[in-house]
Amino acid sequence: MRAFVVTAPRRGEVRDVDDLVPSAGELLLEVERVGICGTDIELYTGEMAYFAQGKTHFPLRLGHEWVGRVTAVGPDTDESWIGKRITGDTMLGCGVCRFCRAGRHYLCPFREEVGITDGWPGALAEQLLIPARFAHVIPDRVSVTSGAMVEPGGNSLRAAEATLAGPNSRVLILGSGTIGLLAAQFVLARGAEVHLAGKRAGSLRLGRELGVQFAHDLDEIAASDERFDAVIDATSLAGSPALAARLVDPGGRIVLIGLSGKPSLIDSRDLVLNDVTAIGILSASPGLRGAIDLFASGAVDPDAIVSEVIGLDEVGSRLDGNRGPNAGPGPKVHVDPRL
Repeated sequence: MRAFVVTAPRRGEVRDVDDLVPSAGELLLEVERVGICGTDIELYTGEMAYFAQGKTHFPLRLGHEWVGRVTAVGPDTDESWIGKRITGDTMLGCGVCRFCRAGRHYLCPFREEVGITDGWPGALAEQLLIPARFAHVIPDRVSVTSGAMVEPGGNSLRAAEATLAGPNSRVLILGSGTIGLLAAQFVLARGAEVHLAGKRAGSLRLGRELGVQFAHDLDEIAASDERFDAVIDATSLAGSPALAARLVDPGGRIVLIGLSGKPSLIDSRDLVLNDVTAIGILSASPGLRGAIDLFASGAVDPDAIVSEVIGLDEVGSRLDGNRGPNAGPGPKVHVDPRL
């Protein structure tokens, strides 16, 4: 089969690799769509902390936001999976540690991460393996595009839920990338007033088209005196967590889902003296099923966030930061390995 392989920092190529064979409890699928995200770019550039921690090494195969159709199952695995369109969890816990036993496998210290850590090649390939216990069926009424948005959707849903927003809430989302735009839709679905702040005019316009009531330039909102019941930081800027702590109302909540390449500093007095709750979001795992349900209901429609669909041969160009000549305003690039 064909797969995109990152061989060294900022070096990748499409290679012919061995076809995959499912083991007991595993599903083999034909990959239909894969999203490229910021984590993939960090892995491609070699800047991700997992390299220094020894959790991942070159060569590697990226891709943890995906959807595909099951074509075969391993021994002693339910054959009713065959033919179903599925997506799957990124965090593959060991199943026996105290975190896994408590239903929090995404915190498992022994977990493998699909397309991220050593041990489980990702979905930027024609085929993918996933343990059946980590698979989620995608209903027919959910588009292929939306199916590949479930993983970022699960993260964004968790961030939205952590705000505790309701019809009388004002929520600010810092960052108008994929997570910010999805979180905005999930918060809107909770009935709250949403303010979206970013740097790209096209993404802010898209946010308004998706129903966001107020869109702001990030620098302007940073200089303002406005305050909000909750603030989600979905940026990769080192100063944004401190900004979120400054812009939230006393007694409010800040939700941290973005990560910067260097430490982000918060003055804890801004939290303690204002009784602010700060929440970190690590994984989509607890939000995957909810994201699928909201996509299926039509309450949240992520398709407009995808700017273009490319083949494997163009992946390297997009990881280098290039956009296709016909790309739309959305921040997300999808890959169809069959192209």
